[in-house]
Amino acid sequence: MSERMARRYAIADALGEAVERLAGAGLPDPRREARTLWAAVAGAQVKPGDVWLRRDRAAPADVARRFRRAVERRANGMPFGYAVGRADFRSLELNLDPRVLIPRPETEGLVELVLRETGMRDAGCGMRGVVADIGTGCGCIALSLAVEGRFERVIAVERSADAAALARENVALVQPPVPVEVREGDLLAPLAGERYRAIVSNPPYLTAAEHAALDPAVRLFEPREALVSGADGLTATRALLAGARALLEPGGCVALELDDRRADAVRALALRHGWSRVAVHDDLFGRPRFLLAGLDEEGGT
Repeated sequence: MSERMARRYAIADALGEAVERLAGAGLPDPRREARTLWAAVAGAQVKPGDVWLRRDRAAPADVARRFRRAVERRANGMPFGYAVGRADFRSLELNLDPRVLIPRPETEGLVELVLRETGMRDAGCGMRGVVADIGTGCGCIALSLAVEGRFERVIAVERSADAAALARENVALVQPPVPVEVREGDLLAPLAGERYRAIVSNPPYLTAAEHAALDPAVRLFEPREALVSGADGLTATRALLAGARALLEPGGCVALELDDRRADAVRALALRHGWSRVAVHDDLFGRPRFLLAGLDEEGGT
């Protein structure tokens, strides 16, 4: 029996093995990467700094198993979120895998914008209105609105059956305080027959050439159909702006994430489709990232 097997297998042992594997794969800071991976698979209460402080403790078998799997995935180039099978988004911890895009920190600002615009942070306003999230992916936007807002219901639309299945897993995981219904279909089609307080989307907005130039960690692992949208990158955005007005209640709004390189084009597109209350807002990095357009209380633009 080896010396390692004769004694307790510690977290430090697992980290040492991981550092060797990650260094061999060329990751730039394998020690930091190993600690961060362990923290991610060990649970929400464990921080990377805690991992090193607890390195002499016995490594729980289930955590060590998940850790080895995550290390191997990272060593093979898989993005961190997919490797550990989870994503943190605002207040949520969600299941994640290559069926859906990895949520970006910038997108958290889209949720904040919608909550502010609809007045749903006001505890005195009561529960009112239905909000729809188009292209929900893992459900991060829809579930954040359900948890943080005061909407009556949230509808999450997804055209990919595989992605919709993951979104439903996350609805069951989060157990939001209001109903979140995942509907399968393309863009606005599943919303017919109802009026909405807000329609929100982080749609695909790249061209094929832009997709081809992406970092391999994105291009090779994340679903192409969730990133590319026609010859100019605006096919989905154009359809949302063309159809959303008919689905909004008076005073409602549409909020879209956009490529900062096309902010002016999206603003002009909204105006051409008859929206008059149009504004582009910056993300947390100061880049033009979100389009907000609303209806007045009489239902006009």
